[in-house]
Amino acid sequence: MSLAQVASRALLGMEAPPVTVEVHLSPGLPGFTIVGLPEAEVREARDRVRSALINSGLGFPSNKRIVVNLAPADLPKESGRFDLPIAIGLLAAQGLIAAERLRGHTFAGELSLTGELRPTRGALAMACALTLHAPEAHEDLKLVLPQASAEEAVLAQASTVIGARDLLQVVAYLLEQDGAAQRVTAGAVAPAHSTGPDMAEVRGHSAAKRALEIAAAGGHHVLMVGPPGSGKSMLAQRFVGLLPPLTREQALESASVLSLVGRFDPAQWGRRFVRSPHHTASAVALVGGGAGTIRPGEISLATHNVLFLDELPEFDRSVLESLREPLETGRIHISRAARQAEFPAQFQLIAAMNPCPCGYLGHATRACRCTPDQIARYQGRISGPLLDRIDIQVEVGAIAPETLLQLPQGETSAQIASRVAAAADIQIARQGMLNAQLQGAALDAQCALDAAASAFLSQAMTRLGASSRQAHRVLRLARTIADLAGSQSIALPHLAEALQLRRALAQV
Repeated sequence: MSLAQVASRALLGMEAPPVTVEVHLSPGLPGFTIVGLPEAEVREARDRVRSALINSGLGFPSNKRIVVNLAPADLPKESGRFDLPIAIGLLAAQGLIAAERLRGHTFAGELSLTGELRPTRGALAMACALTLHAPEAHEDLKLVLPQASAEEAVLAQASTVIGARDLLQVVAYLLEQDGAAQRVTAGAVAPAHSTGPDMAEVRGHSAAKRALEIAAAGGHHVLMVGPPGSGKSMLAQRFVGLLPPLTREQALESASVLSLVGRFDPAQWGRRFVRSPHHTASAVALVGGGAGTIRPGEISLATHNVLFLDELPEFDRSVLESLREPLETGRIHISRAARQAEFPAQFQLIAAMNPCPCGYLGHATRACRCTPDQIARYQGRISGPLLDRIDIQVEVGAIAPETLLQLPQGETSAQIASRVAAAADIQIARQGMLNAQLQGAALDAQCALDAAASAFLSQAMTRLGASSRQAHRVLRLARTIADLAGSQSIALPHLAEALQLRRALAQV
């Protein structure tokens, strides 16, 4: 048979649309043409596939005219993922592999010149897409991938995943010969245990620790303000140890985004982490995009984890403003002239900044050298609308070295995490989400106040000139504080503490 069709998958954001790799051999002037809107790395597959077939001892039809069509033609094709399906298509077009053996199989993988299979990005997205495409028949669908990519894809538990080290193993599997590629099972991959620095190592800062405990329990964003060396970065790096364990759905979504850029390690499955981009990062690096293929940014790579932005005012103003919508919605929709993509962006923001350019405003022993105008301009780099979206704004004061050495160690991360997990379980059981995600009718239902508490909040909001959004932030914080205290209703002390947690930069 001179024509063969092999199923594969492309990548378009978080989606993995189906691609049919059509291979046709015909008499005529020898040549190898790939059509169907291929990017440069796909066009280069001609040389990789030729060498891989020859060095694997499978032969290459060098006396034929070869045309490879990647359908649909209007879908951009990128990366080396189509090497394997093109090679299999060439073998099938020569009659070396029966067409019936290819049915129900989807192939993806990059070939080396020796025929070895290299990992491909987006293996998890491909596995999930197979189930979405045909959920009633996903048990009969088989995904053939390089071994390392197969260990990722099997975590989705969406289809039968076949892992192979090289092209010969794939061919042996299709011909049912010895030494064939084997099915990869999810039982071989165990969830990773979270390890990291302990909160007990941070001496003092009881107010900041309390703020981080509330943030972890309710999923709230945090801004820490304090002089250099006061411990802001130490607190941020230890915050991840306070968070509740990831659910399977959260771990899968986080791993799928990391897989899109080749950053996922199956050994890290289910482990929380912190991403901390430098303040020179561009808007595209932070929120995603790109001139060619649309890639996820830091806010998407930190999905269901922590995004730490140190030296917040040093980020470009336009970069920070691009965080407004993702902080509210938990998703980022990137539009370009030719294509669009949507990524999850349900991260937890921990930001840190100095109170002034020199950093010593309000320091107990060092004098600030900044003028009021310099301080106003420095703090003004963070807009009011962005500050509105950060629930907790806490001051982290400097502690004198002689005092610090005398302070005892505080609670461990495990002790705080146990209280956080209990409060988070209450929220999930009550409303199916953390308090920071409450909106509309759910917010009204779960944050109802009695007459005294309502009057107190109304008076405080009027005096501070606060907006409705700021009032809702205070209500969500108070609800989390009440959950940590085991209270079914929001009381005056809970509201008062919530108001105090939004006063580091004289904002509500």
